[in-house]
Amino acid sequence: MKTHFPPNAALRTLLVMLMLAPLTGIAQGAGPLTIKEQGSFFVGGEHRQVSEPAAGVIPAQTGEITVNQMYVQYQIPLRGAQHVPVVFVHGCCLSSKTWETTPDGRMGWSEYFVRKDRAVYLADQVSRARSGFDPSAFNRVHEGTLANAQMPGILDATHQFAWTVFRFGPKFGEGFADEQFPLAAVEELYKQMIPDLNATLPQNLNPTLTQMAALGVKLKGAVLVGHSESGFFPEQAALVDPTGIRGIISIEMPCNTTLGAMQLATLAKIPTLIMFGDHLADVKAPFSWMDAYTGCSTFVEQLKKAGGDAEMLYLPARGIKGNSHMLMQDKNSNQLADLLIAWIDKHVEGRNGRTP
Repeated sequence: MKTHFPPNAALRTLLVMLMLAPLTGIAQGAGPLTIKEQGSFFVGGEHRQVSEPAAGVIPAQTGEITVNQMYVQYQIPLRGAQHVPVVFVHGCCLSSKTWETTPDGRMGWSEYFVRKDRAVYLADQVSRARSGFDPSAFNRVHEGTLANAQMPGILDATHQFAWTVFRFGPKFGEGFADEQFPLAAVEELYKQMIPDLNATLPQNLNPTLTQMAALGVKLKGAVLVGHSESGFFPEQAALVDPTGIRGIISIEMPCNTTLGAMQLATLAKIPTLIMFGDHLADVKAPFSWMDAYTGCSTFVEQLKKAGGDAEMLYLPARGIKGNSHMLMQDKNSNQLADLLIAWIDKHVEGRNGRTP
């Protein structure tokens, strides 16, 4: 039996279908996103006197530039004041795009946390993306006042390097049978990978650590989330100034297990969660993921012995299999976000007397 629509009804149905079709992999049935405020700003920065050579139509200059500032973009939901703000910091050769829409077009953690009534702040590390970098050394080499050998190196990651180090599979182009990263969209991840100019930073103290600590103070308390290269940054930022850091979430990185008693005592005052995915021993990388996991497990025990509230969240031990290094982009990313939110509610907001 055929169903016949009146012409006007059929046209309306077709138009509705056409309007909704482009939204189906993006909105995920979540509905409109309503926020109280969004924007961006910079944290920190310092003036530096430079003499810049001529470049194109711009003549040679002598004066000041601003360097070591950290760019931050944010969204605050209507009920954001009920919860501690969350700051996300990306890893090596990446930017805060890490936390936005996933490579296969699903909702990223930045939006997901906002939909869970969390104010979200995304930072670009100093020397990366919108934070910019100090070009002085490159210009001095260009004008001949600095030897070529003293030019800072620029770190970049190849597709092949990322595939194995991010644990997509045992070798390039081959995925694990239970792999959670959306491998069909890996080309979109490759587009996110950008030059890392950390070699231009001061060697004694990465300004990103100072700016992360300052951002926590500016927000009157925040949970700092670091990943990979920045995974231990929240702890290091807390050793710079712990006053604005209410909680620490460190995702997949090596931990410093040689901290002194006073440093551990400082960190023990801040609830800490460390998170690792799957297949830690199943790839050949320039370093051992199992060693990183073991070291971080030791660090968790050090914090506990110092009286701290610390936890290792090893996903396979929870029965969650196949997760890559890019946990926030994996196919089960929302499930993992819920684990973090539940931990924040219990260990950070419960501790500070907030009502989730």
